[in-house]
Amino acid sequence: MKYVKPASALVLLISTMGLISGPASAANHDDHSAHGKPVAQSPADQSSVDEEEIDHSEMDHGDMQSQGGSAPADARDPHAYADGYTLDSGKYALPGPRMLKLSDEHSFGSFLFDRLERSYARSGDHTSYDAQAWFGLDYDRLVIKAEGEVAKGRIQEGRTEFLWGHAVADYWDTQLGLRYDSGTKPDRKWLAFGVQGLAPYWFEVGATAYVGENGRTALRLSAEYDILLNQKLILQPRVEVSAYGKADPAWEIGKGLSSGALGVRLRYEFSRQFAPYIGVERTGKFGQTGNFAEADGKPRQETRWVAGLRFWF
Repeated sequence: MKYVKPASALVLLISTMGLISGPASAANHDDHSAHGKPVAQSPADQSSVDEEEIDHSEMDHGDMQSQGGSAPADARDPHAYADGYTLDSGKYALPGPRMLKLSDEHSFGSFLFDRLERSYARSGDHTSYDAQAWFGLDYDRLVIKAEGEVAKGRIQEGRTEFLWGHAVADYWDTQLGLRYDSGTKPDRKWLAFGVQGLAPYWFEVGATAYVGENGRTALRLSAEYDILLNQKLILQPRVEVSAYGKADPAWEIGKGLSSGALGVRLRYEFSRQFAPYIGVERTGKFGQTGNFAEADGKPRQETRWVAGLRFWF
């Protein structure tokens, strides 16, 4: 068998396929053009095609929006095709209550026990709770908050709030309602107004102002952040401060910055709805509030070790 160089074999193969210019290839080219197949273009031809293309540099992108915004004035009415009919009126409406409802027309509810824990400190041990429940629609809902400390079989200090929550932005609600303080000390009633939501970088933030009887005012701020060590183990730093505009000796509260807490909790989520945790928290009482605490034999500052459970449904 005669040996054929690889280069010669390649040229022979290309010539056989009719891709080398020549009379035969030109005929094949005309034949393919008749059947609508693409035709190779020379650089000169390609440049002429490019000149005919739209000059995108002259387009004005200033008015373009990726999402959101108001519809233009000449936009088509999305309900024009319905001829005035709705889901519950017109000849196509079904008898009885309307069966089809959109997601924002349904009522939902949730209950969260954010902290149900036992605290251990030099001043004494006690049980703390911090729970929140809500029921309603996407934009408006009833919110109930409850927080307090239990020792010796009774609530020592408790705070319960009944609020109307209204969504004002993505991840943010305003809350307006009543706060009721109870326990071993005289009851107190407050008007409450605040905001609660998810700040950038996933910080959960709450800020509430209160106006009470006899000119009492108060402000409470809290923030927490979940650090996912893995899909089950979550580290949660948390900070909370309270301030009052007027002293309340019956509650051992002074004017100004009253109390604060800074802690961290490590929880293990057997599921997203059920997670035991352990942690440590540093609490402090400031100014006149600290003086009231010392007069009652309590420390101004102390470290608490906590163990508890977080669950929701």
